Amino acid sequence: MLQESNRIELKATLNDKMEKEVVAFLNNREGGVLYIGIDDKGCPVENSDIDSMQLKIADRIKNNILPSTLGLFDIVSEAVENIPVIKVIVSSGLEKPYYIKNKGMSPSGCYMRIGTSTQSMPAALIDELYAKRVHTTLRNIPSPRQDLTFAQLKIYYQERGLELNRQFANSLELLTPEGKYNYIAYLLADENGVSIKVAKYAGKDKVILKENEEYGYCSLIKATNHVLEKMKIENATKAKVTSTKRIEKNLVEPVPLREALINAIVHNDFSKEIPPVFEIFNDRMEFTSYGGLIRGQSREDFFSCSSMPRNRELMRVFKDVGLVEQLGSGMSRILNAYDRTVFEISEHFIKVIFPFSWADEKENIAVGNINGDENGDENGDENGDEIRILSILKKEPSIRAKELSEKTGFSTRKVSRLIKKLRESGKITRIGSDRKGYWAISK
Repeated sequence: MLQESNRIELKATLNDKMEKEVVAFLNNREGGVLYIGIDDKGCPVENSDIDSMQLKIADRIKNNILPSTLGLFDIVSEAVENIPVIKVIVSSGLEKPYYIKNKGMSPSGCYMRIGTSTQSMPAALIDELYAKRVHTTLRNIPSPRQDLTFAQLKIYYQERGLELNRQFANSLELLTPEGKYNYIAYLLADENGVSIKVAKYAGKDKVILKENEEYGYCSLIKATNHVLEKMKIENATKAKVTSTKRIEKNLVEPVPLREALINAIVHNDFSKEIPPVFEIFNDRMEFTSYGGLIRGQSREDFFSCSSMPRNRELMRVFKDVGLVEQLGSGMSRILNAYDRTVFEISEHFIKVIFPFSWADEKENIAVGNINGDENGDENGDENGDEIRILSILKKEPSIRAKELSEKTGFSTRKVSRLIKKLRESGKITRIGSDRKGYWAISK
């Protein structure tokens, strides 16, 4: 049962105190989550027209809070005891103090989280935070070029059923306060001078370079997708044959690989013009991003799975085009499969090192195609796979098949087959439509 804490606030209904709670989480070092539709005792409450309420919440957060909250919050629906509730995920912001627009930057407009309560922020703390406010964000750095075009970005939005109107540069915060294209716009433009390097070595060190690819000089979204495809190809399947069965496993778990790769790009400090680097050795993959921990962020904050985006404008665009799901979910997916030791954190860099599966074993191992449904035995341990799918559905009953495929590394065809078997056996039931419904788990 959910309980209120320093990072969790429960509200039975949407009321006029919503902005106050969001401001407190924006000012909180770890961000927080606001549930609407759950009372103080942790019990879900029926609310009509969840979709309309989500739109109202997004509109109020965007228009009633300063500085800009773009890319700092996410709104999703979640089933609690088979009753849909709203989950507002709020990141810790870099431009503290945040405040309610019509109250101003004062104790009546600035709030902070203390234990399970939200309290007014003292004037002295407001002044201190304002003095430390980070102004040198990519949004305020002018683009090296002003003759930018965004045909690629518009295509990625159209593929998600979204349109970029004439005011998109304003709505996506691609302009400096002076009205010029900023560095975010430069990164997302059809042409720029930024490239992402992927290097492949013959051994365990950098002595023999086999491949040195560059993906870039185009929209960062396009470059990211190219790097994802390259790493997907490199992340081959290894098959180990035992006396009883054949076990197949990717060199690196696919979901953590994807999340770490995107994190390395979207949280990279591009202001120093140092792009992230991806390296492949014969026993591991290394992803290195520039920037180190964000100012005010501790190592515990970093590993707590709370989101504190360095480039919130980029985060928002990556989420719009489907590269990022909900805020703060990437780190938890990495830590579900690997422990903290895969991370190396220094003052200026963060590196993720993924060791290959069975890297030190020599016998009965062969490398196959990553798509097991095409060139391998996709069935594997069906019972174990069903249990894995059930476990995910319990935590995320509204998840879609494509997202299940990304989380598990299974093909969408295999996910559909497992879902069908679970339904036929009565272990799960679909409640509502395919698009807006959720899975109910039989007890």
